[in-house]
Amino acid sequence: MIVGIPKEIKRDEYRVALLPVGAEELTRAGHRVLIEAGAGAGSGLVDDAYIHHGAEIVATADEIFARAEMIVKVKEPQPSECALLRRGQIVFTYFHLAADRNLTENLLQSGCMAVAYETLRDNQGRLPLLTPMSEVAGRMSIQEGAKYLERPQMGRGILLGGVPGVEPAHITILGGGVVGANAAKIAAGFRANIGLLDINMDRLRYLDDIMPPNVTVLFSDRETIRQQLRLADLVIGSVLVPGAKAPVLVEADDLTMMKPGAVMIDVAIDQGGCFATSRPTTHSNPTYLVHDVVHYCVTNMPGAVGRTSTYALCNVTLPWALQIANLGLTSAAEVLPPIARAINLAEGEVTNRAVAETFGMKYSKKYEK
Repeated sequence: MIVGIPKEIKRDEYRVALLPVGAEELTRAGHRVLIEAGAGAGSGLVDDAYIHHGAEIVATADEIFARAEMIVKVKEPQPSECALLRRGQIVFTYFHLAADRNLTENLLQSGCMAVAYETLRDNQGRLPLLTPMSEVAGRMSIQEGAKYLERPQMGRGILLGGVPGVEPAHITILGGGVVGANAAKIAAGFRANIGLLDINMDRLRYLDDIMPPNVTVLFSDRETIRQQLRLADLVIGSVLVPGAKAPVLVEADDLTMMKPGAVMIDVAIDQGGCFATSRPTTHSNPTYLVHDVVHYCVTNMPGAVGRTSTYALCNVTLPWALQIANLGLTSAAEVLPPIARAINLAEGEVTNRAVAETFGMKYSKKYEK
C-alpha cells in the first residue's frame, strides 16, 4: 500500500503523523511511504531522517493525496485537503466529526473512508489512540491555566500554589477521565486545592484512592457544579462522550456567579465544548472574555508541544496503521473490531452511530461491532 503523510496545515499545528522509524516499519513490511517535504519540521524531524528510514520525500500535498491509498494525519482534513480526497481513499486521523457538520458533509461527498483515532475503541472499552493526547492536554491545561491566571493575561493575578500565609488557587475539574485525572495530578503538584467531579461512582472511588489529599472527588450534578464555580479560580472542562458532541455542563448564566478574572479551559472543544460560551480558538489567539471570565478554547492543545505529542501519538497509531496497510481496511475491520469501530464514514455513508444521531443522518451498520 502507498501511505502518504502530508504536512499539517491547521493553524499552529506542529505535530506530524509518522516518525522516521514508522517509515522504516512500513517499508520493511513492503509498503511505500510518501512524506511531504518539511512535514516533520515542527517536531524537530528533518527530511533526511525519513529518507534514511526508507521514505520518499514529495514536494507537495497535492502529490501526496493523488498517489497515496492511505493518508495518515494528525488533525482533521482542512477544506483544501477535503477537495483532494477521492472515493475509497483511506484517511486515518483525528476527525471529531460530531462537532463539525460541514466537515462531515464534505467528507461524505468525497466518498473517502474516514477512520478516526478518537473512536478506535478496544475490547475493554478503552480509547488507545485518544489516551496519549488526552494525557498531554490534561497536563497542559494546568500549565496554560497558570499562565492565563496572571494579571497581564487578563486573569485574577493568582499563583496556583499560593505562598505561606496566602491561600492557593481553587481548581475545578469537570470530568474524571484521562484528561481530568492528568490535570488533577499536575494541579496537585502545584499545591492548589482541587475539586474533581464525575458522574461515575466507581471512577470516583478509584480517583479517591489514588489522588493526594488536596484533591477532593465529588459527584457531578448541577448544584455541585454551581458551588464549585463560585469557588473556582480555574475551571477545566474535560468531559467526553466518544464520537458524540460533548454535553454542556456550564451554562452562560452560570458565569455571572464566577470571580472576575477566573479562567475556563475547555479541553472538550474538539467535540463542541462543554461550556455554553465556548468557541474554538487558536494558539496564536487563544483567549477571549465573557462576563469577565477568561476562556481558553484551543482546538489542538497538544500541537503546541509538537515533539512530545508527536512521539506520544505515533507510538500508539503506528501498529494500527500497519494493520490497515498489511490487511487492507475491509479485511482489517473484519478481524479487528477496534478498527471497525474507528470507521466513521465509508464511501458516502455514516458508519458511526453517534455522528449519525448528532446530525440526523442515516446510519449504516456496515462496520458495526
